[in-house]
Amino acid sequence: QLQASGGGVAQTGGSLRLSCAASGPIYSVAVMGWYRQAPGKQRELVATISAAHNENYGDSMRGRATISRDNAKNTVYLQMISLKPEDTAVYYCNADIESYRDHAEGSMSKYWGQGTLVTVSS
Repeated sequence: QLQASGGGVAQTGGSLRLSCAASGPIYSVAVMGWYRQAPGKQRELVATISAAHNENYGDSMRGRATISRDNAKNTVYLQMISLKPEDTAVYYCNADIESYRDHAEGSMSKYWGQGTLVTVSS
């Protein structure tokens, strides 16, 4: 349902742009977001964005990350700049998706992408 891409290796001070597309029998997509998990650490919030484009940022990358989305493509993006070695982590996208079945049942389901590895070299 969620396919993330764009991870890779960047140098300190560099930038990367992550993408995550939702697919399937989608009626609507509510909040979409990015989380990350570094080795030996808990998963933490990077940023979320509502369907109305209201943005929320965690402390981890505030001021260095910008989240955006294309509702027509059911895709969320994360532009990261001024990368630091401590940004090295697996980045996961997340979305609250209402399928046509969910819509008929009055429910919504949360999905996670498979994760994309970001490595920042010093």
